[in-house]
Amino acid sequence: MKTAILTVGTEILFGSITNTNSVYLSQQLQMIGYDVMYHYTVGDNTTRLEELIHEIFKDCDLILTTGGLGPTQDDLTKETVCKAMGDELVLWEDQLEILKAHFEKRGHKMTENNIKQAWFPKKAHIFDNPKGTAPGFMLEEGGKMIICMPGPPHEMTYMFENRVRPFLCARQDSVLFYKNVRTFGIGESALETELLDLINGQTDPTLATYAKPRETTLRVASKRGTLEEAKLAVSDMIEDVIDIVGDFVYSTDDEDLTFVVGKKLIANRLSLASAESITGGRFAGSITDVPGISACYRGGFVTYTDNTKKSMLDVSGETLDSFTCYSPETALEMVRGVKAKTGADICIAVTGLAGPDGGTEEHPVGQSYIGLIYPMGMPFRSGFKGGKQNRFTVQSEEGVHVREQRNGSIELVKEIHAFGRDRNSIREYTVLAMLSLINSLF
Repeated sequence: MKTAILTVGTEILFGSITNTNSVYLSQQLQMIGYDVMYHYTVGDNTTRLEELIHEIFKDCDLILTTGGLGPTQDDLTKETVCKAMGDELVLWEDQLEILKAHFEKRGHKMTENNIKQAWFPKKAHIFDNPKGTAPGFMLEEGGKMIICMPGPPHEMTYMFENRVRPFLCARQDSVLFYKNVRTFGIGESALETELLDLINGQTDPTLATYAKPRETTLRVASKRGTLEEAKLAVSDMIEDVIDIVGDFVYSTDDEDLTFVVGKKLIANRLSLASAESITGGRFAGSITDVPGISACYRGGFVTYTDNTKKSMLDVSGETLDSFTCYSPETALEMVRGVKAKTGADICIAVTGLAGPDGGTEEHPVGQSYIGLIYPMGMPFRSGFKGGKQNRFTVQSEEGVHVREQRNGSIELVKEIHAFGRDRNSIREYTVLAMLSLINSLF
């Protein structure tokens, strides 16, 4: 059913409040098979609201409204919808008694204008509101349906989840299910190109790519007769996607990369330690957001200067003088220092230049080097270049400067680029690159 969401309130147009209702309703409606075609917002004006309702119904069969059901003079949704649908307002005595009981229970006096909230269209189906004083309602005429809910998000979400969604599901003959596949290290256009055969041949399930800051999400959706059928279709399509771009995929359950990595470390009982220069402790701050990570994370060093690299991680002055701190040689000595100080199973270190100043042709802003030490026997996928990688074939890895076996571990240094970004974005991207590199071990 073609659906539109109509939020009512001058305060939304003024930017006084954030319109979270439309986002929530779009997510929920698509999950139960209703196709949201439009979002509209209109102020508290009866003429414009009525005109907009008629305009929307030219292309849609269902409108969900939020807002304008309160007791004050500018709450005009109910009256306007009633007029637009050719009905008349009447006092519903049972709703008036519920309203009186609401105030009596709280020891409050019900003012005269609250009685307005007991008037509804004569043909309405009422949705009660245990969270407030404004019930919602549904009105249907000539194959067109409008559902009106209160504006406060906590009232609207309760009403939708407990009253409106069951009502709509009972009238729906199909169910939509989708999952978000999250990727890192591949842009939206490149991801679409890799998946072009699947996209060009799609009917159901459907694939859609979405560029987000520092990563790309792929939405896999299916609309079938039952939820089980839709889930199976999505699962099968995700398997096809992973066969093609699996090295870039870090979650098929819409999880943040930090939590994906943290859970894998905990599940495999592997310890982790870190050292940071360019990111200034952001990696440590990110990984310690994961509940239970104290069982794995031994700690981190923030070595922002050459002196702290030397004093805390035993990076040699000769290396810094010969290659500078922005070099794979420095990253390797940093991560070796982390290993020597902590003995963690997996050690990671990063150095680079976040700018905005100081870049050169040899060491441009946005270039970083990540050093990684991990136990022999663990697989390794670069996470930045398509296709499975042979962990002993250095030449096949894009940006891998060093790869060798040492004391029962594998050591490598990975070069990453975050060119054309501001300082903050470079640092955030670098943290994600560190997490992605660790994730590539599992």
